[in-house]
Amino acid sequence: MSTMDPTEVFRQEASELFEVLEGALLDLGQRPDDRELVDSAFRALHTIKGSGAMFGFDKVASFTHEFETAFDRVRKGEIKPTQELISVALAAKDYIRALIEDPQSTDDVIGEAILDDLRRFVFPDQPAAAVVEVAAAPPLAPSGSKQAGWHLYLEFESHILRNGSNPLDLLDDLCKLGPCFVVPITDGVPFLDELEPDDCYLKWDVKLHAACDKDAIDDVFMFVQDEMKLTLSPLEQVDAPAPMPLFQLLDEEPAPVAEMPAPAVQVAAAPVAAALATPPAAKVEPKPVSKPEPKPEAKRDDRGIATVRVQAERLDELMDRVGELVIAQARLTQLASSGSDLSIKMIAEEIERLASSLRDTTMGARMVPIGSLFGRFRRLIHDLSRDLSKPVEFVTAGEDTELDKTMIECLADPLVHLIRNAIDHGIEDTATRSANGKTEQGRIELSAVHSGAQVLVTVKDNGGGLNTARIRAKAEEQGLIAAGAVLTDHEIHQFLFHPGFSTAQTISALSGRGVGMDVVKRTIENMRGTIDLSTRPGQGTTVTLRLPLTLAIIEGLLIRVGEGRYIIPLSAVEECVELTAEEERSRSRNFLNMRGNLVPFLRLRDILSVDGSPDQHQKTIIISTGETQVGLVADAIIGNHQTVIKSLSKLHSDVTIFSGATILGDGTAALILDVAQLVALAQSKVEKHISEAA
Repeated sequence: MSTMDPTEVFRQEASELFEVLEGALLDLGQRPDDRELVDSAFRALHTIKGSGAMFGFDKVASFTHEFETAFDRVRKGEIKPTQELISVALAAKDYIRALIEDPQSTDDVIGEAILDDLRRFVFPDQPAAAVVEVAAAPPLAPSGSKQAGWHLYLEFESHILRNGSNPLDLLDDLCKLGPCFVVPITDGVPFLDELEPDDCYLKWDVKLHAACDKDAIDDVFMFVQDEMKLTLSPLEQVDAPAPMPLFQLLDEEPAPVAEMPAPAVQVAAAPVAAALATPPAAKVEPKPVSKPEPKPEAKRDDRGIATVRVQAERLDELMDRVGELVIAQARLTQLASSGSDLSIKMIAEEIERLASSLRDTTMGARMVPIGSLFGRFRRLIHDLSRDLSKPVEFVTAGEDTELDKTMIECLADPLVHLIRNAIDHGIEDTATRSANGKTEQGRIELSAVHSGAQVLVTVKDNGGGLNTARIRAKAEEQGLIAAGAVLTDHEIHQFLFHPGFSTAQTISALSGRGVGMDVVKRTIENMRGTIDLSTRPGQGTTVTLRLPLTLAIIEGLLIRVGEGRYIIPLSAVEECVELTAEEERSRSRNFLNMRGNLVPFLRLRDILSVDGSPDQHQKTIIISTGETQVGLVADAIIGNHQTVIKSLSKLHSDVTIFSGATILGDGTAALILDVAQLVALAQSKVEKHISEAA
């Protein structure tokens, strides 16, 4: 069995921490007094620093340490997190991500410039050089001074290193409070054959000679308090020996072991790691200890539910195997139903039940809350709002709505285009909004909700709405419609999805080339979804994406047309009715009267060019997409079918009315009808009928 590269594991965990850090920083821009947000950002920084050092990302640890040091004044409440400071902190986060993902292409000059900007906002009254000195080496007590202090005993949980924390970094932070004397306690170190390399066995006895309060010490260990035992007691007023300069510690000849005093190592200006490397006065024979506790295989999420990281490829492979099992189960069920052996039928029913349960469980494992996608757009809106000088409020809803992970991945780019268009074209500038009696701050709402077997993802803005006249003029200019042609507003708005269509008067970095909405439409249709667009002049625009829950296995309605069998996605089926004799005889009108509403219908025998005579009692399946209903006339309805979707080959790329294929229980193939394409075909026939009647 292959194992993951440890550095790759660190990159994945760091990616999650970056999401937490970015979310906390963006929230701080809205709630600068929220202490919990500051602690959350600091906790993520601290873990990135510790894990980076443990996995050999020294630049990451060094840069993050400087970032953490500069941001410490925010944590202590000495300065407010302004929008300028948040922007620089986000740039620092991006630089740390680059150091982890592609360290060879990062520029140290950029990193130093970011740190200089951080220091400029955090220490506005001090030059950069002074800031570095203050952050790196706090002043020590003069020789022979009387100074109170603290006596600390530190014992960490054995798994603290695996959680990304480094006790040496914590001791370094402790040394910044004042002169520090550290004695490592090694009696818990096991023999070499019992030693786990990523467990912590050392304990520390520390004497801190600093006139600081207990809160300052608690701040050093605030993120590991649940993973350590800290015993704290005040020191008496004692003579604080003069700290030895670092160069003397490095250059002076070491004294013989026999002449060395007790193993108390002074750590004042020197790093803790150098102090701990000093040889002890006497060899301490390690005592055998019990076998360390097993490494945790799972971690718990915010709801306390244990989770295990699994490679996405394994989930995809599992889904493929489940799909093959569903096909085999369908074949078994068909064979059992054609025979008379009752025991075979019972086994087939049991396997069908187990296969259905396994299918639901596997699909559930692939489901991801859409909030993981929504969080990515907060930074996008923050940057666009700043670049376009348009203050925008971002509101999300339905983050717990679950969608297949493949759908989540495909949905990212369309939502980026929709949000960019909403801010660039939809939201007006501050002066225009004020003149129209609106609030100066625009609003983008991103929401998701389950609707039957679909998920509706909506992007809504409170801007000026679509300019229908400008869209029509642009369509006439490009020759898409004839001048004076009679079109509804809905039909005019559909030109926005035409390749190369744009109403922008100038080409900018955000818009003007006419590729954004075209990409949105093609991507959503490839996901077997549809797009609804509505607008109200002066009040805003709403774009709704209707998506299936998954791209792997769907519930379908199996129908027969001639000798061929076809699948209609069950989520699109409204109802089934029988085609009356009068409607069958009418070959020109092709409309059904559904409770007072006229619904156009398509004869699948004509569309599929099926020879022979139709069945005597034909059935009509009413399908819908958005608010549009269309009837599909078939010879027979066979029943529900668990449909494992198979993609069509490139040779069939020009066949637009099919979205895929599946394998039936008898081993034959059935094509899956594309509902969106059939609805569009019906609409074109209706428009042609209206124009001929006129």
